[in-house]
Amino acid sequence: MESNNEFGNLSANDRLERTVAALQQSGFTVETVETGSEAKEKVLSILPEKAEVFTMASQTLEQVGLSDAINTSGKYDSVRNKLNAMDRNTEGREMARLGAAPDWVVSSVHAVTEDGHLLIASNTGSQLSAEAYSGGKVIFVAGTQKIVKDNAEGLRRIYEYVLPLEDVRAQKAYGMHSNVSKILIINKEIVPERIIVILVKEKLGF
Repeated sequence: MESNNEFGNLSANDRLERTVAALQQSGFTVETVETGSEAKEKVLSILPEKAEVFTMASQTLEQVGLSDAINTSGKYDSVRNKLNAMDRNTEGREMARLGAAPDWVVSSVHAVTEDGHLLIASNTGSQLSAEAYSGGKVIFVAGTQKIVKDNAEGLRRIYEYVLPLEDVRAQKAYGMHSNVSKILIINKEIVPERIIVILVKEKLGF
């Protein structure tokens, strides 16, 4: 399975400006930064100290150092650390409840559309309830290579670009193939300031 590299190119400034305006019309708070380092500092400046924070599995968060900064600094109440200390075989339901409604979610998306929508694909779906509704506040960090025309092109990006790359990663990390089992499309956020989108002019993640 080869990746369609046309979906790996950073977006031009005019396309980025259109996307920012559309996201704002869709109810998202939007920030634009130049680098992953700036994105990391922006997220850390937003999160209240001692806040309950769940960092979702994300190559973007790993790449910019946010997973480590949030989960190992001791400055936040890390949901990820609590989950890592639990036994999925005997505490699976408790783990699902703990991850479903954290006060803060930090994550990424797999596509951002020019008309203001966000697309997230998942194998298990474990992050989707918190991102869609039950997380108190959500911060998405995404490189501008993830900008696409519309939902249809976003789905193409997921299947033609993200899945092949994630499949290779999953085989190396877990010895198993990945899969697009569930897809969340957020067309609009109706709760003011609930979702913050930080767009980075740097290629980050898949």
